[in-house]
Parts: sequence; structure tokens; C-alpha cells
Amino acid sequence: MSEGHDPLLEELLEGKHRALARTISKVENRAPGYRDLVSALSAHTGGAQVIGITGSPGAGKSTLVDKLAETYRDRGETVGVIAIDPSSPFTGGAVLGDRIRMASTVGDMDVFVRSMSARGTLGGLSTATADAVKAMDAFGKDKIIIETVGAGQNEIDIVRTADTVAVLVPPGSGDAVQTLKAGILEIADVFVVNKADREGADRTVQELLEMIELGDGDGFASVGAGHHGAEGMTGTDGWSDGREPNEATTRDEADQATWTPPVVETVATKAVGVEQFIDELAAHRTHLERSGTLADRRRLRYAEEIRTLLREDVNGLVEAQLAESGGVEGLAEAVRTGDTDPYTIAGDALEPVEACLEKLDTGGRAAVSRDP
Repeated sequence: MSEGHDPLLEELLEGKHRALARTISKVENRAPGYRDLVSALSAHTGGAQVIGITGSPGAGKSTLVDKLAETYRDRGETVGVIAIDPSSPFTGGAVLGDRIRMASTVGDMDVFVRSMSARGTLGGLSTATADAVKAMDAFGKDKIIIETVGAGQNEIDIVRTADTVAVLVPPGSGDAVQTLKAGILEIADVFVVNKADREGADRTVQELLEMIELGDGDGFASVGAGHHGAEGMTGTDGWSDGREPNEATTRDEADQATWTPPVVETVATKAVGVEQFIDELAAHRTHLERSGTLADRRRLRYAEEIRTLLREDVNGLVEAQLAESGGVEGLAEAVRTGDTDPYTIAGDALEPVEACLEKLDTGGRAAVSRDP
């Protein structure tokens, strides 16, 4: 498709916020032509830093995102915010669409806030959300913040869309860390204990630090107590040896350094700790770039996006084909009566797909099989 023939794309690239809003609506609603539009957008992406903000409900994510956006604007950077909200059981749209807790940047056209529905998967990011990130990136936003609903294990989906993930943990009576599911904790690049002026915050911080020291999963580095600063925190930039990288830091040193998630204390309602939080986000971005991890993360993200699109498309094609022959309900009845079984049905339905793949296999590779 020629970009010159799409006035919506042209207006978006010219920096018109109304075009950005219309583009996101088009991709969210899967309106006709949205795929061509997203394909054209892809050539203009890659410049934004994508930050994921997640955590349990009540942690103060919206308030912190509001202050984060305000501080970025004070630094002269433009911001896009995508708020993944619970889906309405009636319309499928975002329930918290007014975003009443994000008021500091109202009227600032350089902070674009868009609520999107989780589309029935609480905490999950729909494919449309990834497309909305592309739209904001192509528009020229410097920072894109994705705030999720914070509903549980499915929060790990945010990893596939964000370069840096911050997990908010509310202060508790000592059980806050243990009650969070491990899958959420393991995705954190930065931990934030928000509402740090409340009782139990110090204990929550200490539990997080102990968890980080003991952790040896993909998201953690095993570090000794001596690697923390005077306040029991990691170095200001999250490097595992506590040092600050500088211009003399070589690529080899960066490759060998392991990122240790820092723990930041904030009081979002008073904008306390927000500057330190931003510094940690910037430090993690520097680490990703110097270690080559940023390219790895984006490669994995695109691979998952391809898989997701393939699953959606193949499922749609098969469902349409089955509908012409009586639908899944009729096949289910045949299974119930013992005339066939689910595996035979699935195999028969996928035979045309396999035949097409075999025709495309011009490089002499083995034909795709359903068997692992």
C-alpha cells in the first residue's frame, strides 16, 4: 500500500492528535483496512521507549502514571499513555474510560491518554494494544506508558509489549510480596513500593530486597548484600555491582553486567520519588542498549506477535470453514454420539491449511506436520 494514498496515515505522521485517536480506534475496532494501516506504521516505529506499569489493584498505578507523565513533560518529552482497563460485560469497551485519576496533564496535547479494553482477558494485552503502541511510536511520542488493570498472572503479557516493566507493590502487613504471584514478580525490571508513607512500607521494601537477593530466575540476578547501597538499595542504576555506567564503560563490561531490579519508594500523590523512578527507568534502558538485550526483547516481541496473528487468522479461517458445514456444535454432537472424536475433527479441519503450507514450501524443507 502506498502511504501517500492514506490521508489518515499522512495526518498521523504530520503530528495531528485527532488522526492518532482515529488510528487507535480503527485498530482497536479491527475496522476494514486496519492491517494495511498498521503495516505502513511499522516503518516509522522504533524511536519510543515503551514502559509497562503493572501490579496489584490498589497500588496506585494511575496516580503514579499521571505524575510520571507530568515529570516527563517537565523534561520536555512527549508522552503517550495506554491504560488497559477491565472490559465492560455489556459493550466490551473500557470501563474506566474517564481516567479520572490522571488529571495533572489534562489539556496538555503532548500527553495523549487512551483507555483500551482488555477484551475479556483481565491483565492481558490484546493485539490491538500492540498496534496502538506502534501508532504512538510512529506519531513521535518519546515515552509510551502502558498501564495494566493489575488482575493477576496474565500481567506477564505486558513483557511482550514493553521494553521496561515496573511492578508496583503496595505496602502491607508483611504478606504483600508473598501474596503476589511469582509470575508477576519475575517480570519486573524495576520494583516500586508506592504509598511509601504508609505503615508497612519499610517491611515490604525489605522483603522485596530479600527476594531479589535470593532470586535466580530470568528476571533476577543473584546478588550479595554487599552489592546494595547504604540504604539497602541497589546502585542508582540497577547494575549488579552497584556502579554507575559512564562513557568509559565498554560493551564487554556491559554484556557481563547483570541487571538487578532496584526497589524505588514513591508517594505518587505528592510526587515523591518520581524523579528517582524515572532515573531507574532510564538506567534500565541504557543497560538494554549496551548489553544488546533491547534487540533481543524486541525480537521476541515480534515473534510472539507473529504467532498471535497466525493463531487468530488460522482460527478464523477454520471457524468459517466449519460454520459452512454445520458449525462446531454439530461436530460436538457427532463426538457425543461416538461417530468421531475431537482429534479426527481437528485433523480434517487443518488438512487444507497443511496443503497450502506444503505448496509454499519451495525451499525443500520438510512439510509442516501437526505432530511435535
